[in-house]
Order: sequence, then C-alpha cells, then structure tokens
Amino acid sequence: MLKKIFAVLLLSLAAAACESSPDTTAPSPSPAAQSAPTAAPSPSVEASPAAKLEWKAGDKVKVTINGAAVAATIVSVDEKASKAIVKVDGEAKERTVNLTDITKQ
Repeated sequence: MLKKIFAVLLLSLAAAACESSPDTTAPSPSPAAQSAPTAAPSPSVEASPAAKLEWKAGDKVKVTINGAAVAATIVSVDEKASKAIVKVDGEAKERTVNLTDITKQ
C-alpha cells in the first residue's frame, strides 16, 4: 500500500513539473546580480589621424607590415572598406593593407 501511495505521489510530482502554466513568472534577479546600465559610447567627432589624410594613388607612404615600417606607393584606395592596395618598394607583388597601417613618408 505504501508503495502505491509513493508511486502516485512521484507520478503527480513529475506531471506537475512538466506542466507549464502561463501565470508562472521567472524569478527576478537579485539587485546585486543586476548590472548598472551603461551609456553607449558616442561616436567620436574627431577621426583618427590616418582617416584625416586623404590618400590617393601615387602617394609615397610608409606601411606597417609584420611590425616593420616599409616604403611603399599607393596603387588604389577603397575608403568604404578602409583598405588600400600598395606596391612595396623592392617587391614585385602588390599588397592590400588597412588604412590605419599607412603613414606619411
């Protein structure tokens, strides 16, 4: 008899756990767990120094490649992608680099 009562109790608990009721709400997090709202960073009015310069094809520049600055000539500039194609002095191939890696010579 005790086994039957225990089985019915276990079955009713399992069924109650599986039911989803719309009136059940998720517990709210404790105030300590809530983070304070942070202000979104506003876009900077001032652009970076590399973005201020208007690079154009034919400009003699220095390009940072593998941590070293090397002399190069700009072949073309894609301002939308913030990239430029440069021809490094002493190399036959052209390279695509970020505009932030280019400095005035």
